[in-house]
Amino acid sequence: MLHPLFATLIKRPDLIADHIAAYVELTHQETSGLAADWLQRGLAWALVALGALVFVLFSGIALMLGALNQFHWLLVAVPGVVLLFTLLAFLKAKTPVDIDRFTELKAQMDSDLRALREAAE
Repeated sequence: MLHPLFATLIKRPDLIADHIAAYVELTHQETSGLAADWLQRGLAWALVALGALVFVLFSGIALMLGALNQFHWLLVAVPGVVLLFTLLAFLKAKTPVDIDRFTELKAQMDSDLRALREAAE
């Protein structure tokens, strides 16, 4: 006597192919969401690095101009605005990672394994 999976595979291979295609589509949906999150996080870290560099550059220029007794409020405001944007990018980059990834895929696999166990009995 053949296992029900093998009997289905022999009699209706199109069902198995459709099931595998559904798994591939579900995996694609889950990984594309994860890739988008990683891309956003990477861009946020790049903005943090760029913002920190620009902040240090503008702060140095402001200090040099301030040392020449040519102080103006813009010498504080411009580096301050850059620092604010850098901190916002840092907060975006440090958002917690969504650990509930691939829950649908795991649930589907558990359901299929349960069905296979029941069919084997």
